[in-house]
Amino acid sequence: MGILDGIVEWIAEQIMYGLDLINTSVLGALGCDMNTFLRYFPAAEPMYSLLVALSIGLILLFWVWNLFKNYWLVIGTEVEDPVRLTIRVVIFIVLACFADEIVAVVLNIGGTPYNWIMTSALPSLDFASFNSVLLTIIGVCASGAVTLIVLILTLILAWNYIKLLFEAAERYVLLGVMVYTAPIAFAMGASQSTSNIFKSWCRMFGGQVFLLLMNAWCLRLFISMVGAFIANPLSL
Repeated sequence: MGILDGIVEWIAEQIMYGLDLINTSVLGALGCDMNTFLRYFPAAEPMYSLLVALSIGLILLFWVWNLFKNYWLVIGTEVEDPVRLTIRVVIFIVLACFADEIVAVVLNIGGTPYNWIMTSALPSLDFASFNSVLLTIIGVCASGAVTLIVLILTLILAWNYIKLLFEAAERYVLLGVMVYTAPIAFAMGASQSTSNIFKSWCRMFGGQVFLLLMNAWCLRLFISMVGAFIANPLSL
């Protein structure tokens, strides 16, 4: 069993080193700053101006269509007042043109508590030492294939932590997509018939910022738990 124990222990150690690498790389890519998003998706920035032009075209198309409904369709069709419609169109054209600055303000507001969470002081953490701690604890309480039990516990920890990390990364990518397609969302607010799409986008955008903060909080909480466990393993 000596060779098998050695193999299982080596696998568990490599898993923990892999978690350490993933932790460093993924957490470094998260946040409300879109610089990382542009580094991995460089086409988003040059295509942004195209989306702005498309959004303005959609707004003008909505304007013409609603004016057409006002003057040419049958009585009883739901229409908007031409003056209010024109004011609405002008407002949303301005919003579409300055969508990048508007979302930047929201990201700056959301990025402040995110930075507080990520820069808060935590116990020092070494994932690789977690394996040796488990060996010490389980070696006192169990006999036989101790390293096999360690491997199972290590796999459970690794799987749950990786899910948390990649869920946070998914939130970040989705937030970046919403940031660089914001002009189209603003264009939807120019018409009464599509205003619900704009309202849903606003709720979703705010929700993504909030969930990104909660993911960061959960990851930091998880790290602090593991760090406290490693510092005082006998607390169990």
